[in-house]
Amino acid sequence: MTHPYPVLPHVSDRPSPPPKAAKPGYRPEVQGLRALAVLMVASYHIWLGRVSGGVDVFLLISAFLLSLSFIRKGEAGRGLQLGHYWTHVFNRLLPAAAVVIVGTLAATVLFVPRSRWAEIFSQAWSSLLYVQNWALAADSVDYYAADHSIASPFQHFWSLSVQGQVFVLWPLLFALSAVIARLAHKRFRSVVFCVFGTVFAVSLAFSVHETYTNQAHAYFDTRTRLWEFAFGTLLALAIPYLKPVRGIRVAAGWLGLAAILSGGFILDVQGQFPGFVALWPLVAAALVIVAGQTGSRLGADRFLSWRPLVRMGDMSYALYLWHWPILVIYLAWRGRQEVGLVGGALILGLSLILAALTTRFVEKPLRAREKRGTWGRAALVMAACVAVVAVPLASGQFLLKAADDRLLAEAEINYPGARVLAPDYDGEPTGVPVRAVSSTDPDSWGRLPLACSEVPDGPTDPALSSICFSTTNTDSPERTILIIGSSHAQQWIEAVEPMAQAHDYRVIALLKGGCTYGAAAEWRSEDCNRFNEAATEYALELKPDAVIAVATSAMSDEAADPVVDGLPEAARKLGEGGIDVVGVRDNPRFPFNMQVCAETNGADLCTTPLMDKQSPDFPPSEDDGGMAFLDLSDLICPEGTCRPVVGNTYVFLDDNHLTTDYAASLAGEFDRRFHQSVSW
Repeated sequence: MTHPYPVLPHVSDRPSPPPKAAKPGYRPEVQGLRALAVLMVASYHIWLGRVSGGVDVFLLISAFLLSLSFIRKGEAGRGLQLGHYWTHVFNRLLPAAAVVIVGTLAATVLFVPRSRWAEIFSQAWSSLLYVQNWALAADSVDYYAADHSIASPFQHFWSLSVQGQVFVLWPLLFALSAVIARLAHKRFRSVVFCVFGTVFAVSLAFSVHETYTNQAHAYFDTRTRLWEFAFGTLLALAIPYLKPVRGIRVAAGWLGLAAILSGGFILDVQGQFPGFVALWPLVAAALVIVAGQTGSRLGADRFLSWRPLVRMGDMSYALYLWHWPILVIYLAWRGRQEVGLVGGALILGLSLILAALTTRFVEKPLRAREKRGTWGRAALVMAACVAVVAVPLASGQFLLKAADDRLLAEAEINYPGARVLAPDYDGEPTGVPVRAVSSTDPDSWGRLPLACSEVPDGPTDPALSSICFSTTNTDSPERTILIIGSSHAQQWIEAVEPMAQAHDYRVIALLKGGCTYGAAAEWRSEDCNRFNEAATEYALELKPDAVIAVATSAMSDEAADPVVDGLPEAARKLGEGGIDVVGVRDNPRFPFNMQVCAETNGADLCTTPLMDKQSPDFPPSEDDGGMAFLDLSDLICPEGTCRPVVGNTYVFLDDNHLTTDYAASLAGEFDRRFHQSVSW
């Protein structure tokens, strides 16, 4: 079965309408470059499924034009008028953004599966408040944050957030430069060079380091992008002194243009940026800017100054804002991964139409009114834009939560889950809808009430202390159970905790996302091996009555779930310490999100035979390290068929995790089979 939802990379390209240079310094070839870049960005996203590096070109253009304006003011001794600048910039940015956010929210409700609504609503707030990049940076290093295989229609707002933050910071740095120049009796231009040269050097060094050590986070980190803006400022300082002969400028223009257009093919923009490799598009754009107006019929500027292209530059911001959500929502609605030639042309055509309408009826009228208005009027426009988004967004979140609360009020009746499989079950789920769950909701993952830092016998090893949790019955419980492992171990907390409450057992969990429990193995990360070693040492020190771990690693694309590497060795070591080890068989995994598939195509079209997901023999015949095994596959996939919904409850949270609701519905049978396996 094909993936029912678009598998798309994090977006890395969006233009932004920086403040235009004053008329005497107007650069039509730069406006044409912006238009060409946004068309390239859209084409890469729609047809090639990758990113082009165009965001770096737009960062450079934004900083270059912004800096030209402030340098002129500073050198002329005029006030920088920071308040006027900020209201001017955000009065231009917010209206179009607000229109796109509201339109995207409406399309989300109409075409996107309900399980995605909570996450998309949250990202709408991040986009409106210019913190989307930080939200994505946090998600990129948070194993539990989201299903990263599914693109968000607001994902592209990350770079607008970075630019918005820089549009606040940059004027402050120019103001600081002016103060230093006045106090030190130095030329304003010289001080600006020192200040922004320092920003460039420090940010570039930090960017290279973080890109090497944590590229996923670095990609969205404002601090790793400041040097790209500083590059534009330094270019603005240098441009009066860069006057090559016309032949060189003609060559530079075409060389820069060729490098910009080819960078996305040659470079892995998503995987290598924003380290020093990002110099490619920056230097390329700088060559075009330095080439300027050559006056040659053979110059690249003649092409970039073509009137239709310049006009396209006027609506490049709106085109960028519209093309990505249209693409993502179209793929979600159609249940596809690719759009094809015709579908892509329709998406681009609709994006162009909406961009033209947004520019004509939103951006231009408000821009003209701003020129005739006051700061107060501009601030009122910005407040209205925020309200236009905030009111329906907050209302939608309230109604969504209220609906979920109503459905949960009688959860046992409405959502029996696996309890419907019991021979003595005599109820019947009511006609309420299946409740969608989101992987971004903390309640979608098993949790225990106490952090181990709050209990006297918690681990002291730093590798464990922040990822250890416990039940509250720390004094003289009947028995103690220790759960160790990844999110696949964590999901069983919802079945283990009711058993523990019934028998006065204490439960402690050591949980590290993406890290299966077992003896050290070369394929595991150093961090994971360190966690497992520390977990084993803590278990031998704590001496729980039993350790629960996930025993197998299911494959999404073949009938196999082999025993986790190193688990028998770890079980043997724990067994020698008098600790029972119970290995729970991994749940089946799939090449697609089961919940989204059901919401998009209907539950009946998303079933898979259990025999296509697991090894034929379980428990395994090889050395098992003395483990006891626990297999609930017959309840996860009843009658040998894996279904998205059982007992009016979603079984799977995504493509490889159980929902907490379904895991909780397994508690009674988990209790019976667990005690049978350990003979307590």
